[in-house]
Amino acid sequence: MALDSAKRSLEAAAEEILPTPALDALPSKFYDAFILRGLRVDLVEPGHLLCSMTVPPRLLNTGNFLHGGATASLVDLVGSAAFYTAGAQSRGVPMEIGISYLDAAFANEEIEIEAKILRAGKAVGVVNVELRKKKTRKIVANARYTKYLAPSSNL
Repeated sequence: MALDSAKRSLEAAAEEILPTPALDALPSKFYDAFILRGLRVDLVEPGHLLCSMTVPPRLLNTGNFLHGGATASLVDLVGSAAFYTAGAQSRGVPMEIGISYLDAAFANEEIEIEAKILRAGKAVGVVNVELRKKKTRKIVANARYTKYLAPSSNL
């Protein structure tokens, strides 16, 4: 039955690869470091950030190419950092993210992640983030990311 297949698929993916105490002991910033480890910042300009990295095996999906969730995390983390280049005082709060997945990036392949600020207003910012293969320049993913940038209240 299709419902059982969905259940088995999720439960199999959630199988523990580390004992629960080891997982629970991971620091709160573990996820960002897990995604960003190996990232190099190649260019920083006002409203523009260019990074590169070699796709590590830990970020692959079952098809052995860059996981869509890892791609979305790269969009979030690099796109958020780009707002600092435009003078934003915080990384903001996500409002909307749209990603077009256009090609696959495989293990040990060099990719670039480029973030260009389209708008950085007082309250809302929009950034375009593109992941592409460094060697062929083929676009792996293109994203538009909108964030609420206003500082949080002290109330």
